[in-house]
Amino acid sequence: MMASLRPDSAVPLAERLPPLRGRVTANAPLSAITWFAVGGPAEVLVRPADEDDLATLLAGLPPEVPVTVIGVGSNLLVRDGGVPGVVLRLGKGFAGIKTDGTEVTAGAAALDLNVALTAGEAGIAGLEFLSGVPGTIGGALRMNAGAYGGDMAQVLVEARALDRQGNRQTATLTEMGLTYRHSEAPADWIFTGATLHGTEADPKSIGARLAEIRANREAAQPIRAKTGGSTFKNPPGQKAWELIDKAGCRGLMLGGAQVSEKHTNFLINTGTATAAEIEALGEEVRRRVLETSGVTLEWEIKRIGVSSGEVA
Repeated sequence: MMASLRPDSAVPLAERLPPLRGRVTANAPLSAITWFAVGGPAEVLVRPADEDDLATLLAGLPPEVPVTVIGVGSNLLVRDGGVPGVVLRLGKGFAGIKTDGTEVTAGAAALDLNVALTAGEAGIAGLEFLSGVPGTIGGALRMNAGAYGGDMAQVLVEARALDRQGNRQTATLTEMGLTYRHSEAPADWIFTGATLHGTEADPKSIGARLAEIRANREAAQPIRAKTGGSTFKNPPGQKAWELIDKAGCRGLMLGGAQVSEKHTNFLINTGTATAAEIEALGEEVRRRVLETSGVTLEWEIKRIGVSSGEVA
C-alpha cells in the first residue's frame, strides 16, 4: 500500500471524494489495463459516468490531491510503486463518435482507430493516420499524436476539456499550440472530446488507405507484444530507430525487458519485466545512442507514478 504525505491521510482518499455515479476503486491494479502489463496500483481509480460526473469530482476534490489521466494504457509506463492520488479512466460516456459533413466529433475515450473507421465509412478522408495511433482521442490531443504522414495538428478544429476545478474549457487549433508530439494546453486540463475535420472522398479509396496502414503496421511493428508503442521521439531530421540500431541495441535485454528485434524504437515486456527494468533499459538505450551518435533521445512514452518502495 502506498504511503502518503498528506496531513489528512488517516482518512482514505476514496472516502474523501464527492458522491459520484461512476465507479471508484481504491488501491486499483493498473498493470492489467496497460499495454506493458506492468506497474503498481492507483491509490484511487475513478471511472466517471460522464462529463457532469467528472466535473463534480474535480470541483469537490481537495486541491492537493494529484490527478492523473490514463486512456487505454498505450504509450504509458506505470512505475512499480503505483500512482498516488486519483487516476482517471474515461469510459463509454466519453467514447461517442458523430459525423456531420466533413467533420467528426469524438469523445476523449473514443479509440483513434474507431474514429478513423467511422470517418472512412462517412466518406471523410484525412483521418486515416489515426488508425495507426494506438490510443484514444484524449491522448492524441495531449501529445499531438501522429503516424503515417498525419497528426492532430492537421485535422483539429476544436478541443474540449475540464480544468482542475471542473470548469469547461475549449481551445482552437491555434490555442492548443500543437508541435511535434507536444501540446501547449494547460497541464491540468482533462480532455473530454474534440471536433476534427477532413475532406470529402470515396469511402472505397479511404478503405484502401486504411488497409495499407494496417498492413504496414503489422509488417513493421511488434503489435502483438506487450509494448507501449514508439518509445522515443524522432530527433529533428532523424529517425530514432535508426540511431538505436546504429548503437547496437537491437534485441538488447535487461531482465525481462527487451528492445524489439522487429522495430528498435519499441521496448517489450517479454513476460517477466518490471516497470523499473523497462525504464532502465530505455535509459541504457539513450546512453548508448548519445555515446555513438551524440543525440539525446527524448522519451515519447509517458512515465507516471513512483518507484517501488518510494514514498508517494
